[in-house]
Amino acid sequence: MAKINFGGIEEQVITREEFPLEKALDALKYETIAVIGYGVQGPGQSLNLRDNGFNVIVGQRKGSASWKKALQDGWVENENLFDIEEACDNATIIQYLLSDAGQIEAWNKVKKYLTAGKTLYFSHGFGITFNEQTGIVPPEDIDVILVAPKGSGTSLRRLFLKGEGINSSIAVYQDATGRALEKAIALGIGVGSGYLFETDFKKEVFSDLTGERGILMGALAGLFEAQYEVLRKNGHSPSEAFNETVEELTQSLMPLVAEKGMDWMFANTSVTAQRGALDWKNKFKVASLPVFEELYEEVASGREAARVIQEGSRKDYREKLEMELTEIRESELWKAGAAVRTLRPRL
Repeated sequence: MAKINFGGIEEQVITREEFPLEKALDALKYETIAVIGYGVQGPGQSLNLRDNGFNVIVGQRKGSASWKKALQDGWVENENLFDIEEACDNATIIQYLLSDAGQIEAWNKVKKYLTAGKTLYFSHGFGITFNEQTGIVPPEDIDVILVAPKGSGTSLRRLFLKGEGINSSIAVYQDATGRALEKAIALGIGVGSGYLFETDFKKEVFSDLTGERGILMGALAGLFEAQYEVLRKNGHSPSEAFNETVEELTQSLMPLVAEKGMDWMFANTSVTAQRGALDWKNKFKVASLPVFEELYEEVASGREAARVIQEGSRKDYREKLEMELTEIRESELWKAGAAVRTLRPRL
């Protein structure tokens, strides 16, 4: 493992140079990998594994929308596309990539195929960490591992096709064979990770739930709405308010922050922007820190997981979700966004 200095703290990471694809293929040469679920992570991970030369099959409920998508992506029924139980029966490694609610629902079907020496793989620590609520308790004679790409399955696939990759965390919950970590690393390389860093199932789910509800989606969406509303109330047009709130951030600034860092961003703006941003940064931190602390405590206590399980299991959840998404989609903010996107120059 390579030792990298992260902000003065040294961590060990695994890179493609240390563990190349050829080594990953050799480590899993006798394995059949079944990707169960073809929703958020399933397509990207399974297609990347297939393109990288691994023996991979897909398990999905026959006739579902995801089954049809798998067919469109080139998976062939009864050759490398099967219903969930048949795929689990044929596999030595079961990548359990259904939604958290789907994992709970399908667990009893999948569990009976987890015979001694097999591997159960997750890309999210939810089901294992909150097993008192989910009921997901694996047999003791199998390996249980995690590879969690730090991005969507769509991004994982797009970057793979560009020859790039998303960084992923890896973890071992149970090592029955003595090879669990090697399998996790090989699969992390196989799905197209940039580099791999070790964690555990609990830390993965705590950071992931905090991030999703916080800066990655919840907080960001809330900040977008707040700034947009203030600008509109003060007479700015929808176009001006959207461009200053969302468009400049996503299309100009964040790619530069990703490439060069926030310090570079501050150093390469006008004095007016520098001084204002640096002065207001701490005010936003002070204002938001209690919210993030409350959020983390809700996640760590299990209350957030309980709410997700309760809401996600409601029969009318999808209908209510569509209502919430429609409200966002039909808001002036995101209608303005749709219009702005059509005006982006196409080279």
